[in-house]
Amino acid sequence: MEWANRKSGSGIQAAIDLTAGAAAGTACVLTGQPFDTIKVKMQTFPGLYKGLTDCFLKTYTQVGFRGLYKGTGPALIAHVSQNSVLFMCYGFCQQFVRAVVGVDKQAKLSDLQTATAGSLASAFAALVLCPTELVKCRLQTMHELEMSGKIAKSHKTIWSVVTSVLRKDGPLGFYYGLSSTLLQEVPGYFFFFGGYELSRSFFASGQSKDELGPVPLMVSGGIAGICLWLVVFPVDCIKSRIQVLSMYGKQAGFISTLLSVVRNEGIGALYSGLKATMIRAVPANGALFLAYEHSRKMMMSQLEAH
Repeated sequence: MEWANRKSGSGIQAAIDLTAGAAAGTACVLTGQPFDTIKVKMQTFPGLYKGLTDCFLKTYTQVGFRGLYKGTGPALIAHVSQNSVLFMCYGFCQQFVRAVVGVDKQAKLSDLQTATAGSLASAFAALVLCPTELVKCRLQTMHELEMSGKIAKSHKTIWSVVTSVLRKDGPLGFYYGLSSTLLQEVPGYFFFFGGYELSRSFFASGQSKDELGPVPLMVSGGIAGICLWLVVFPVDCIKSRIQVLSMYGKQAGFISTLLSVVRNEGIGALYSGLKATMIRAVPANGALFLAYEHSRKMMMSQLEAH
């Protein structure tokens, strides 16, 4: 993600970043969706499962293998749209950081400055992520909600969830958990991009980071994912609760939900599903950055050839 050759305001460059971000989001979801499903189930209903293996086996027994891929449709929409906006805004935010620190538009940013640009870009991506993440989380926990009697039997489709939200809460209903999403994304992506760039700098050992092969890129992506989730996991847990439980009338804010979880279930409940997330972080984010870097490099090469 060197931006030295970027022309400020280039529409072509923005389109390349957007397309590469879409490829990255697709790779991330297809690689890590089963673990994401386990994470959301354990975050929302920690008392139902003894651990990662128990949640996996119960989901497989009750719903089948397809149950692990519930919410894949909205997850693809969420991650493709999020990463498209994220990486497109990432380029613009790097130019903003250059302007703030007073360096040339073609200057290479430090790892810290790059992490700051990624953090700023995540705020824009959160506006796209929140609605699709809400639909995904509700689909992933639909079986548990029905079994507990909190909701009636449903068709369990994307459209049924979307129409339910619109009918009950209107368009703004898709933004339950937005404050939690922003609280998660903005600091989280500082560590995400920071971890990625520091890892790439380590593997490059003074050489160009653009010349790294697939293995160092995937390892750096995995480290980035671990850095992200170690920082934001409790916030993500609260976000999942807010987005799922608002489905049947429990509409609480971030602080009240956090206090309720800690008071009634203990601090440990905020980390339910962490193991599944850590396992998912390495291959999913490794695939994300590998897809991003290679698709972007391929499109840049074709652009230069013409």
